[in-house]
Amino acid sequence: MADATLKERLRNFLEAGRLEEIADLVKVRKRGLGSLIALTFDADPLVVWRAIEAMGMSAESLAPSHPDYVKEHMRRLYWLITEESGAVFWRAPECMAECCARLPDLLKSHIPITFHLLETLEEEDLEHFRPGALWAIARLVELARQDLPALLPLVEDALGCSDPQARGMAVWCLGRVGEVETLARREDLRADTGPVRLYRNRRLEDTTVGRLTGEILEETAQRV
Repeated sequence: MADATLKERLRNFLEAGRLEEIADLVKVRKRGLGSLIALTFDADPLVVWRAIEAMGMSAESLAPSHPDYVKEHMRRLYWLITEESGAVFWRAPECMAECCARLPDLLKSHIPITFHLLETLEEEDLEHFRPGALWAIARLVELARQDLPALLPLVEDALGCSDPQARGMAVWCLGRVGEVETLARREDLRADTGPVRLYRNRRLEDTTVGRLTGEILEETAQRV
C-alpha cells in the first residue's frame, strides 16, 4: 500500500469516526503512526482532533510489538516542536499528551517534558502552542500532579490571553485539574463571550468561555 493511499484510507476512517480500525491498521502498517502527524494539518478541524486521539490509540496498539518505534515517534513529536524544526507543528502538545496518557510506563520520561511545555516553550512560539499546552496539562495531571503547583500561575495567566481559545483552554484545564476556586472568583469569565472549540466524545463542540466556565462550576456544585 503506497503511503498516499495509506493516508487517504486513514483520513476516511477519521471522517467516519472509526478510530479503532485505525489502531488495528497501524498494527500492521506502523508507518501509519507518522501519517497521522500529517493529518493533524488537515483543513477539517474534526479530522485533526480525531487524528490526535487516533495517534494515542495507535501508539498504544503498536507498543507491545514495536516499543522502540513508538519511543522514536515521541522523540520526533518533540523535535517538531523545537526551533530547529521550524516549530510549526502546533498540535504537538496534544499528540504528545495523548500518547503519554495511554502509555505512561513506556513513555514515562516524556511525561514531565509534555506536562511542562507551557513553562519551557519560547515566548514567541507560545502564542500558537498555548491552547495545546494547556490541554496537555489537563490530560496528564493524574500522572504528574506533583508538578502542578509550579504551573498553576501560568495557567491562571492564560485566563487573560487575547486569544479566546487559550482562555477557554485555561478554563478547561483549571476545571480538569480541580482548581475551580479560581474560576469561581473570576466573575469576568462568566460574561466572556469569546468562542471556544472543545473536542469531546469524538465530536467538536462550539461554546464560549463563559458557557464553559458556567458548565464546570455547575458540575462541581452538583458533586458537592
